[in-house]
Amino acid sequence: MLFTRRQILSLLLPLMLEQLLSGLMGIADTMMVTAVGESAISAVSLVDTVNVLMLNLLSAMAAGGVIVCSQYLGRGEADRAANAARQVLLAALGLSLVVMALCLLLRRPLLALIFGSVESAVMEQALTYFLITALSYPFLAAQQTAAAVFRAEGRSAPPMAVAAAANAVNIAGNAVLIFVFHQGVAGAALATLISRVLSAVVLMALLRSRKLTVSIRDYRSIRPDRAVMGTVLRVGVPTGVENAMFQLGKLMVQSTVATFSTAAIAAHAMAQTLDMVQSMPSIAIGLGLLTVVGQCMGAGRVEEARACVKRFCLLSEGAMLVMSTLVVVSTPLVTRLSRMSPDSAGLTLRLVLLVSAGKLAFWVLAFTLPQGMRAAGDVRFAAGVSAASMWIFRVGLCLLLCRGFGVGLYGVWIAWLADWLCRAAVYTLRFRSGKWTGFRVLRG
Repeated sequence: MLFTRRQILSLLLPLMLEQLLSGLMGIADTMMVTAVGESAISAVSLVDTVNVLMLNLLSAMAAGGVIVCSQYLGRGEADRAANAARQVLLAALGLSLVVMALCLLLRRPLLALIFGSVESAVMEQALTYFLITALSYPFLAAQQTAAAVFRAEGRSAPPMAVAAAANAVNIAGNAVLIFVFHQGVAGAALATLISRVLSAVVLMALLRSRKLTVSIRDYRSIRPDRAVMGTVLRVGVPTGVENAMFQLGKLMVQSTVATFSTAAIAAHAMAQTLDMVQSMPSIAIGLGLLTVVGQCMGAGRVEEARACVKRFCLLSEGAMLVMSTLVVVSTPLVTRLSRMSPDSAGLTLRLVLLVSAGKLAFWVLAFTLPQGMRAAGDVRFAAGVSAASMWIFRVGLCLLLCRGFGVGLYGVWIAWLADWLCRAAVYTLRFRSGKWTGFRVLRG
């Protein structure tokens, strides 16, 4: 076996803890902003839909880096893995700077285009929050790249420790800036910016160590390597397009949600946060699967890669069962501490119950399973299925239910469950066919 049980646990446990802490901090963050008022949480929710698009693009670039670096490490070519890591950093920073500039210049027409006629109080707070959080994009790019490089060689503990510290700084910053200095959404945005700067600086400093198999130093000497950059982009771009299309679909759905009442928007925002918390450990297992299957395929161990995909999916389902139970039980307490109105709190609980049932049935096959296939190089198929399912169900069915039949907020989440079901069915058939094992990420 290329990975022992102990090595897999040492990879997954920090990843799961990091994702879980991130989710819990997200709840605390949402609760603090909610205390400012429902218009504030609505503004943050709307802008974070755009911010998550940027996060997904950078995560896709980082995932491409993980796959390429992992396959080089599986072949025993550490120098090429290090060069690939440098190219990922260069591409991610370039992308983040361009997007940051566009968002700073066009934030008002962009928000108006996406969300249309939201309440004026919500729009003004959204503009403030967007201005400050957009400044964090380059630091987010550096953080995502550094974390990906650590994970590619099976070292998930350093990113976890840094993420925990950065999240603590974010929560402390929120507490001081919101409740002491009464800065509202500006305080929440500044706390986010500070935490991302800290995370990027510390991780990039740790990545300079010569003790690492893959490290990044001598930044001035980094130059584009067309061959390596092409390999990274060939893997990362389909996933990036998939994530961008996915988030674009969410933005279109969010424009529908923005037409609902403020209470419904707040309930949707809290339900999304709790939905993400449920997924955190399983998302971590999917990230670990990229490393494990990537190294197995790089070493030519196809059957071991297949067995790892099955094992990781079982682990992911177990984690989902535990998290869904915990989230359902704790939702009333969370909504109460968040000072949500009775209407918002009741709607949030009903949405969480609906989503939890869908997650246990479909989520792992829809999102953990394709990570293994992506790590083998089967990225275009995964991206195509994701885009088609998203537009047909998550967007099309949502618009039909909400605007055609007036189902309301429930229609949004029913459409999401249909999207998960479609993905799960198609990816399962693809995995069983074995076609995903016939791809080659590395040339030569």
